[in-house]
Amino acid sequence: MKLNLIKRIFSKIPTLHTERLILREVRRSDARDMYEYSANPKTSAYLLWDTHKSPEFTREFIDYVISKYKSGEYTDWALVCKEDGKMIGTAGFTRIDEENRVAEIGYVLNPDYWGRGLATEAGAAVVKFAFEVLNMHRVEAKFMFGNDSSLAVMRKLGMKFEGYQRDLMFVKGKYRTIGTSSILKSEYYLEQE
Repeated sequence: MKLNLIKRIFSKIPTLHTERLILREVRRSDARDMYEYSANPKTSAYLLWDTHKSPEFTREFIDYVISKYKSGEYTDWALVCKEDGKMIGTAGFTRIDEENRVAEIGYVLNPDYWGRGLATEAGAAVVKFAFEVLNMHRVEAKFMFGNDSSLAVMRKLGMKFEGYQRDLMFVKGKYRTIGTSSILKSEYYLEQE
């Protein structure tokens, strides 16, 4: 897929619907809900970023995401729970390699909503978008060693665990071992049959 087509798609990020979630653009009105989970140390324990220290920091982060939409860069969807209308996390793309047709996905969810299969539901919508709209060949996801919940989500998405890279990233004061899982387009369509 050509870069200019990707920019066109993401400059007006489409809304996606699943059984229990709406995936839509992040909005300034999401600041309270985003701060609620981003300030929780449980949320960021296995993520690259630290907890949000103030509502103002969250608002600045939202402005950054909105600026990425305006420039047509790929980024995250807000995850909105249909049941209560609350913005409960984000899911989207952390990297797109247009030349090799590889996309890396990521997701984060409010701990109050863990254990309900919502991360898997959101991840499935993003994987589907990667293959069916962006025409990717491969979708991958990475996780820090010890984050067994994220690995379980990846497996539920049909991804195969490929292995660990030891001490790959220096995060929050120490080296972290990073695991990778992936699914190929052919495997995705086999699972859909």
